Amino acid sequence: MKEKTKDSRETKRWQVLLGGVLMQLCIGGIYTWSLFNQPLVDTYGWARTEVYTAYSLIVFIFALVTIYSGRLQDKIGPRKVGTIGIIFFSIGLIVASMARTLPVLYLGYSVLGGIGVGMVYVCPLSTSLKWYPKKKGMVTGIIVGAFGLGGFVFNFVLSYLIQEIGVSQTFLVQGLVYAVVGLTGAQMLKVPKKSDSTQHVLVNENDFQPKQMMKTKTFYLLWVIYFIGSLSGLVVIGLAQDIAREVVGLSPQIAGYSIAVAAVANALGRIGWGALSDIFGRLRVFSLLFVITTLSMLTLSLWTNQAYLYFIILVLIVSSFGGFLATFPAITSDYFGSYYFGSNYGLIYQAYGVASLAGPFLLGLTSQDTQAFLIASILSLVGLVLTLFVRPPKTAY
Repeated sequence: MKEKTKDSRETKRWQVLLGGVLMQLCIGGIYTWSLFNQPLVDTYGWARTEVYTAYSLIVFIFALVTIYSGRLQDKIGPRKVGTIGIIFFSIGLIVASMARTLPVLYLGYSVLGGIGVGMVYVCPLSTSLKWYPKKKGMVTGIIVGAFGLGGFVFNFVLSYLIQEIGVSQTFLVQGLVYAVVGLTGAQMLKVPKKSDSTQHVLVNENDFQPKQMMKTKTFYLLWVIYFIGSLSGLVVIGLAQDIAREVVGLSPQIAGYSIAVAAVANALGRIGWGALSDIFGRLRVFSLLFVITTLSMLTLSLWTNQAYLYFIILVLIVSSFGGFLATFPAITSDYFGSYYFGSNYGLIYQAYGVASLAGPFLLGLTSQDTQAFLIASILSLVGLVLTLFVRPPKTAY
């Protein structure tokens, strides 16, 4: 009987993980945005900065929505919230397929799509952490790794569709495919009951409510570190193909590979660094990621005339970015508990959203992209210093 119960528990755990991966693969499609920049410019005559704004907005809006969705899924469950999120995301892409003006593009892709991604993102993370309390880094790495891998899975298909049926119709196909795959995954999410847990306690002994968390110095330090850690990766991912063409001077064919390379590096970085943080500690991993990002962004700002060097730097920057996104859910759960994780991580995740807006602002302040890369390198060095001051918060009660 015990063996049967154990097998049932394992099946449920893997179902939850699979469902989370399917959902994250779909919403991770936003990381293919670099494929759409030039086709939208060519088709509708919009400026590149105007088109890139759609990407920045969807990242900002989805991060903002995680505050609400985190609380909502704590109350009504991840399955319902995830289902609603996938529906919003798919409708947003369908609206984007009908866009002939920038406001409609922003409404569909950025606003409706951002709401959808924000509703979905926290659900698999929160649910999986409760099923795998001893492997937080590994599990969050897998879940957010799927988010990063979404760019690779759909990269070549979307590139082909843009050439064959046009950029607008490609949005439509995305919306329909993501609806089927994402809704399937959402139905697999389920919060564990006490009988399903290998731990007698499903949540940490020291669980901070959001208001309590925001009274700690640790929260603000982690927020700033998350902001700095996200900035470089967001800038490079959103402009990966453009940087390859315009800064490095690669042909459009070679530059096109940068999306796939970035997606793989993003996914592997999330899985690998998340697992390593279980072994060596979250803060040590943060420090190493900042060292890599600092040196990589500095190199990108100074030496960008060779293809192989660009792709190496791209891998280092994006994999480090993935490492931050995998490790921050785990350290949030470590320091502030699992019971209010959805709400707490939604607040910390705002650092990522603000970083998405800071990227275009940084690019606008500088006359050349390479100058922005240099500033990002200096900020990464500041992030490295800040990791030295992080301490676990005192007990909530």
